[in-house]
Amino acid sequence: MAYLLILVGAVLVNNIVLSQFLGICPFLGVSKKVDTALGMGAAVTFVLTLATIITYLLQKYVLEAFGIVYLQTLLFILVIAALVQLVEIILKKVSPALYQALGVFLPLITTNCCILGVAILVANGTYKLPAGLEANLLTGVVFAIATAIGFALALVLFAGMREQLRYANIPKGMEGTPIALLTAGLLAMAFMGFSGVV
Repeated sequence: MAYLLILVGAVLVNNIVLSQFLGICPFLGVSKKVDTALGMGAAVTFVLTLATIITYLLQKYVLEAFGIVYLQTLLFILVIAALVQLVEIILKKVSPALYQALGVFLPLITTNCCILGVAILVANGTYKLPAGLEANLLTGVVFAIATAIGFALALVLFAGMREQLRYANIPKGMEGTPIALLTAGLLAMAFMGFSGVV
Protein backbone atom coordinates (compact mmCIF):
# COMPACT_ATOMS: atom_id res chain seq x y z
CA MET A 1 0.00 0.00 0.00
CA ALA A 2 2.87 2.37 0.83
CA TYR A 3 4.34 1.92 -2.65
CA LEU A 4 0.97 2.75 -4.18
CA LEU A 5 0.97 5.97 -2.14
CA ILE A 6 4.44 6.81 -3.51
CA LEU A 7 3.14 6.16 -7.03
CA VAL A 8 0.01 8.31 -6.66
CA GLY A 9 1.97 11.04 -4.86
CA ALA A 10 4.69 11.31 -7.51
CA VAL A 11 2.37 11.01 -10.53
CA LEU A 12 -0.52 13.24 -9.51
CA VAL A 13 0.04 15.19 -6.28
CA ASN A 14 3.69 16.20 -6.62
CA ASN A 15 4.05 15.98 -10.39
CA ILE A 16 7.65 16.85 -11.23
CA VAL A 17 6.71 19.19 -14.09
CA LEU A 18 3.42 20.73 -13.01
CA SER A 19 4.08 21.01 -9.28
CA GLN A 20 7.86 21.21 -8.89
CA PHE A 21 8.60 22.82 -12.29
CA LEU A 22 11.51 20.56 -13.21
CA GLY A 23 11.89 19.42 -16.81
CA ILE A 24 10.14 22.41 -18.36
CA CYS A 25 12.41 22.54 -21.45
CA PRO A 26 11.35 19.17 -22.94
CA PHE A 27 7.83 19.74 -21.61
CA LEU A 28 7.45 22.81 -23.81
CA GLY A 29 9.74 21.69 -26.64
CA VAL A 30 8.55 18.16 -27.39
CA SER A 31 4.85 18.66 -26.72
CA LYS A 32 3.66 19.59 -30.21
CA LYS A 33 2.70 16.01 -31.18
CA VAL A 34 1.40 13.19 -29.00
CA ASP A 35 3.61 10.60 -30.77
CA THR A 36 6.76 12.56 -30.03
CA ALA A 37 5.61 13.15 -26.45
CA LEU A 38 5.10 9.41 -25.94
CA GLY A 39 8.59 8.69 -27.27
CA MET A 40 10.15 11.34 -25.04
CA GLY A 41 8.19 10.02 -22.06
CA ALA A 42 9.48 6.50 -22.69
CA ALA A 43 13.07 7.72 -23.13
CA VAL A 44 12.90 9.79 -19.92
CA THR A 45 11.40 6.82 -18.04
CA PHE A 46 14.24 4.55 -19.14
CA VAL A 47 17.00 7.07 -18.41
CA LEU A 48 15.48 8.24 -15.12
CA THR A 49 15.06 4.72 -13.73
CA LEU A 50 18.56 3.57 -14.67
CA ALA A 51 20.15 6.86 -13.60
CA THR A 52 18.46 6.66 -10.20
CA ILE A 53 19.74 3.15 -9.55
CA ILE A 54 23.29 3.87 -10.72
CA THR A 55 23.60 7.24 -8.99
CA TYR A 56 22.20 5.87 -5.72
CA LEU A 57 24.79 3.09 -5.70
CA LEU A 58 27.58 5.52 -6.62
CA GLN A 59 26.48 7.89 -3.85
CA LYS A 60 26.47 5.18 -1.16
CA TYR A 61 29.49 3.09 -2.20
CA VAL A 62 31.80 5.62 -3.83
CA LEU A 63 31.05 9.23 -2.92
CA GLU A 64 30.15 8.69 0.74
CA ALA A 65 32.67 5.86 1.24
CA PHE A 66 35.59 8.00 0.06
CA GLY A 67 34.29 11.31 1.43
CA ILE A 68 33.98 12.98 -1.97
CA VAL A 69 30.27 13.87 -1.87
CA TYR A 70 31.12 17.30 -3.29
CA LEU A 71 31.58 15.60 -6.68
CA GLN A 72 27.96 14.41 -6.67
CA THR A 73 26.56 16.75 -9.32
CA LEU A 74 29.47 16.25 -11.71
CA LEU A 75 29.39 12.46 -11.41
CA PHE A 76 25.60 12.32 -11.77
CA ILE A 77 25.69 14.43 -14.95
CA LEU A 78 28.33 12.13 -16.43
CA VAL A 79 26.20 9.04 -15.65
CA ILE A 80 23.09 10.65 -17.15
CA ALA A 81 25.03 11.70 -20.27
CA ALA A 82 26.29 8.14 -20.76
CA LEU A 83 22.77 6.74 -20.40
CA VAL A 84 21.40 9.24 -22.92
CA GLN A 85 24.06 8.16 -25.41
CA LEU A 86 22.91 4.57 -24.86
CA VAL A 87 19.28 5.57 -25.52
CA GLU A 88 20.34 7.44 -28.68
CA ILE A 89 22.14 4.38 -30.03
CA ILE A 90 19.17 2.11 -29.24
CA LEU A 91 16.62 4.50 -30.77
CA LYS A 92 18.72 4.98 -33.92
CA LYS A 93 18.70 1.20 -34.46
CA VAL A 94 15.17 0.34 -33.27
CA SER A 95 13.10 3.37 -34.32
CA PRO A 96 14.78 5.78 -36.73
CA ALA A 97 11.52 7.70 -37.20
CA LEU A 98 11.23 8.41 -33.46
CA TYR A 99 14.92 9.25 -33.35
CA GLN A 100 14.37 11.86 -36.09
CA ALA A 101 11.19 13.18 -34.46
CA LEU A 102 12.91 13.75 -31.11
CA GLY A 103 15.77 15.51 -32.90
CA VAL A 104 17.69 17.92 -30.71
CA PHE A 105 15.54 17.16 -27.65
CA LEU A 106 17.01 13.69 -27.20
CA PRO A 107 20.48 15.00 -26.28
CA LEU A 108 18.71 17.57 -24.10
CA ILE A 109 17.67 14.72 -21.78
CA THR A 110 21.28 14.96 -20.59
CA THR A 111 20.60 18.38 -19.13
CA ASN A 112 16.98 17.66 -18.15
CA CYS A 113 16.82 18.95 -14.61
CA CYS A 114 14.01 16.47 -13.90
CA ILE A 115 16.41 13.53 -14.20
CA LEU A 116 19.24 15.17 -12.29
CA GLY A 117 16.82 16.47 -9.65
CA VAL A 118 15.27 13.06 -9.00
CA ALA A 119 18.69 11.39 -8.92
CA ILE A 120 19.89 13.87 -6.29
CA LEU A 121 16.65 13.60 -4.27
CA VAL A 122 16.87 9.80 -4.20
CA ALA A 123 20.60 9.70 -3.47
CA ASN A 124 20.18 12.14 -0.57
CA GLY A 125 16.93 10.51 0.61
CA THR A 126 15.05 13.83 0.59
CA TYR A 127 12.03 12.86 -1.51
CA LYS A 128 8.51 12.69 -0.09
CA LEU A 129 7.58 9.34 1.41
CA PRO A 130 4.48 8.14 3.25
CA ALA A 131 4.80 7.96 7.04
CA GLY A 132 6.57 4.85 8.27
CA LEU A 133 8.73 4.30 5.18
CA GLU A 134 12.41 5.10 5.11
CA ALA A 135 14.40 6.11 2.07
CA ASN A 136 16.30 3.22 0.46
CA LEU A 137 17.03 1.93 -3.04
CA LEU A 138 13.66 0.21 -3.49
CA THR A 139 11.59 3.24 -2.47
CA GLY A 140 13.91 5.41 -4.57
CA VAL A 141 13.35 3.29 -7.67
CA VAL A 142 9.58 3.29 -7.12
CA PHE A 143 9.72 7.08 -6.70
CA ALA A 144 11.82 7.44 -9.88
CA ILE A 145 9.48 5.28 -11.96
CA ALA A 146 6.44 7.11 -10.59
CA THR A 147 8.07 10.47 -11.30
CA ALA A 148 8.87 9.39 -14.86
CA ILE A 149 5.27 8.24 -15.34
CA GLY A 150 4.08 11.60 -14.01
CA PHE A 151 6.42 13.40 -16.42
CA ALA A 152 5.18 11.31 -19.35
CA LEU A 153 1.54 11.83 -18.32
CA ALA A 154 1.94 15.59 -18.12
CA LEU A 155 3.81 15.64 -21.44
CA VAL A 156 1.22 13.55 -23.30
CA LEU A 157 -1.73 15.50 -21.84
CA PHE A 158 -0.09 18.78 -22.78
CA ALA A 159 0.72 17.50 -26.29
CA GLY A 160 -2.91 16.46 -26.76
CA MET A 161 -4.08 19.88 -25.66
CA ARG A 162 -1.63 21.59 -28.03
CA GLU A 163 -2.79 19.43 -30.92
CA GLN A 164 -6.38 20.49 -30.21
CA LEU A 165 -5.32 24.16 -30.05
CA ARG A 166 -4.40 23.99 -33.75
CA TYR A 167 -8.12 23.89 -34.54
CA ALA A 168 -9.11 26.66 -32.12
CA ASN A 169 -9.72 30.26 -33.04
CA ILE A 170 -6.92 31.92 -31.08
CA PRO A 171 -6.29 35.70 -31.14
CA LYS A 172 -3.22 36.64 -33.19
CA GLY A 173 -1.23 37.88 -30.18
CA MET A 174 -1.76 34.60 -28.28
CA GLU A 175 -0.65 32.17 -31.01
CA GLY A 176 2.39 29.94 -30.42
CA THR A 177 4.27 30.22 -27.16
CA PRO A 178 1.82 32.48 -25.26
CA ILE A 179 -1.11 30.08 -25.62
CA ALA A 180 1.18 27.13 -24.83
CA LEU A 181 2.30 28.77 -21.57
CA LEU A 182 -1.28 29.65 -20.66
CA THR A 183 -2.37 26.08 -21.35
CA ALA A 184 0.50 24.72 -19.25
CA GLY A 185 -0.58 26.98 -16.39
CA LEU A 186 -4.16 25.73 -16.64
CA LEU A 187 -2.93 22.12 -16.66
CA ALA A 188 -0.82 22.81 -13.56
CA MET A 189 -3.87 24.31 -11.84
CA ALA A 190 -5.90 21.22 -12.75
CA PHE A 191 -3.24 19.00 -11.14
CA MET A 192 -3.45 21.16 -7.99
CA GLY A 193 -6.86 19.56 -7.48
CA PHE A 194 -5.06 16.36 -6.47
CA SER A 195 -3.32 18.04 -3.49
CA GLY A 196 -4.31 16.44 -0.23
CA VAL A 197 -5.05 13.07 -1.84
CA VAL A 198 -1.91 11.52 -0.37
